[in-house]
Amino acid sequence: MAKRYSAWNLFLQGMRGHKGWGQAWRSPEPKKRYDVIVIGGGGHGLATAYYLAKKHGITNVAVLEKGWLGGGNTGRNTTVIRSNYFYPESVALYDLSVRLYEGLSRDLNYNVMFSQRGVTNLCHSEPEMEMAARLVNAMRLNGTDAELLDADQLRKFIPALNIRPDARLPIHGAVLQPRGGTGRHDAVAWGFARAADAAGVDIIQNCEVLDFLTEGGRCVGVSTNRGDIHAGRVGAAVAGHSSVLAEKAGVGLPINSYALQAFVSEPLKPVLDTVLISPITGTYVSQSDKGGLVIGGALDRVPSYGQRGNLPVQEAVMAGLTEMLPMLSKVKIVRHWAGIVDVTPDSSPILGPSALQGLYFNFGWGTGGFKAIPAGGYLFAHILATGSHHDISRPFDQNRFTTGRLIDEGAASGIAH
Repeated sequence: MAKRYSAWNLFLQGMRGHKGWGQAWRSPEPKKRYDVIVIGGGGHGLATAYYLAKKHGITNVAVLEKGWLGGGNTGRNTTVIRSNYFYPESVALYDLSVRLYEGLSRDLNYNVMFSQRGVTNLCHSEPEMEMAARLVNAMRLNGTDAELLDADQLRKFIPALNIRPDARLPIHGAVLQPRGGTGRHDAVAWGFARAADAAGVDIIQNCEVLDFLTEGGRCVGVSTNRGDIHAGRVGAAVAGHSSVLAEKAGVGLPINSYALQAFVSEPLKPVLDTVLISPITGTYVSQSDKGGLVIGGALDRVPSYGQRGNLPVQEAVMAGLTEMLPMLSKVKIVRHWAGIVDVTPDSSPILGPSALQGLYFNFGWGTGGFKAIPAGGYLFAHILATGSHHDISRPFDQNRFTTGRLIDEGAASGIAH
């Protein structure tokens, strides 16, 4: 059992050479049967297991991860947290996540480094400013925070921004969500893992699901490289490999997987105290606590499972960055990678039961998975524990693609991330 983190325990362990902390989580052998199996040891899978134990008292749970904990998209994203969406359904979902993030470090007894430095979306024309005013009004009506900044306010807020009238992409203003910000991706995964393990959840790494076990048309467990494991219910949260896993169950999904590239620069002194996004170029940037710029861009155009970058996207992202912040043109990039994101036709997630009874999906978060980890886990735990939807998750059931009740945030909010 890991010890509780506190100033007193830190002092005691310091006096003892820090040899008494214990493991953050166990590495158990899989049992033959669990009440619930969660496939995927990333943020959503670990959060689901934690909330199953905390909110529903279900502790006989296994999290199965084919690699290492947090080794997929959870450790490959750009750590932005926000709820600046247009539709009421989306704001309810993502603002639940922001609220959970606001108390997560205390809840998990683990510092997830949530920094509410604000998220700033630039507008490059008067029509974009009109759409921005529409978005701000919608966000406020839907119960979250938003401010519309003009060019003068933006110049004071971000002095390094290129607001010259002769700029290639002139900046007219921005939408600011002050409660948005960034977190530490590894800390979120480790915090949920540590808390779930302390509640009795088994986190089993290097355990790949090879197939689903069925009886009478119902999923009753999984076949893995470490043997068969049975369960009353099975949930899956595997991000970019969602359609690959669903295919093993004979279930088709309206999902395409793409590479989403990211970059980190050399460390700098503080130059940017917000998350800055230019929807027209697809470039966004924030500065980490260590000083490096964390930079992202648009999706690759071709579906892929390759977790690596390419030069054309790098050129487009860096052009967008230096257009916004010319002072960064000589900064060196030190790391470049890609994650695999699962994108639905309406850029909104899929939460709920699958076509195979007993199997439930937490898929389709696209580029927004990290920001939604607490809410995704909270809602998926409710679904797995009760067999029915939470009011917030119900609009994101897969049946919306049959009924036509899409939640098209890719078009409505004018941003894909």
